[in-house]
Amino acid sequence: MASAPTPQPLLPVTNPSSDSGGGGSAPSSGSGFSDATPAFRLFLSRVSDTARRSLEDRRPWTELIDRSAISRPDSLSEATSRLRRNLGYFRVNYAAVVAVSLAASLLAHPFSLLVLLGILGAWCFLYVFRASDRPVVLFGRTFTDRETLLGLVVSSLLAFFLTSVASLIISGLLVGGALVAVHGAFRMPEDLFLDDSSAVSSGNTTNRLLSFLASPGSSV
Repeated sequence: MASAPTPQPLLPVTNPSSDSGGGGSAPSSGSGFSDATPAFRLFLSRVSDTARRSLEDRRPWTELIDRSAISRPDSLSEATSRLRRNLGYFRVNYAAVVAVSLAASLLAHPFSLLVLLGILGAWCFLYVFRASDRPVVLFGRTFTDRETLLGLVVSSLLAFFLTSVASLIISGLLVGGALVAVHGAFRMPEDLFLDDSSAVSSGNTTNRLLSFLASPGSSV
């Protein structure tokens, strides 16, 4: 009668990540990027949600471009008073006008737009959304947070002032601001009614426009 087969002995299994030699202690750049991805997605979600809620407070564009309400102000004080009231009433529409002016200025110069996107990308992935326990390692050298911040500031200044990025941003903002100032001074605000709820909404809109700047990891 044949005997039952003897079971094979179990061999110990080692985890390659726990081997000695320091191979598992150094974080890879891929893992650092994956750690930053959820924070970046949360940031984009906050930006889109803030923009959507802020656009809900916009006034009808037909009311903004109503030609029957356009008239020349009699004095500088009247123009200033009109501008102040129109800024409170058309605040979201005016912000959209300035944003379109800035976007048109940058889109007309694709190279400057690429430089600006590169600067923003460097700030996002090397400083803002980088995990605190993931130092920046370039060419075998580890950079501290202060060195990374200093390098980004210097690189941004060089990119802004050695290219046309700064002049394009300034010109776009100036053109948009001029359009807003002219419209606000010539648009008669007598038919506009800024009630208490709208005044409160004005402060809430400003807070929403800046709320996405909060830390993505915070609970606010």
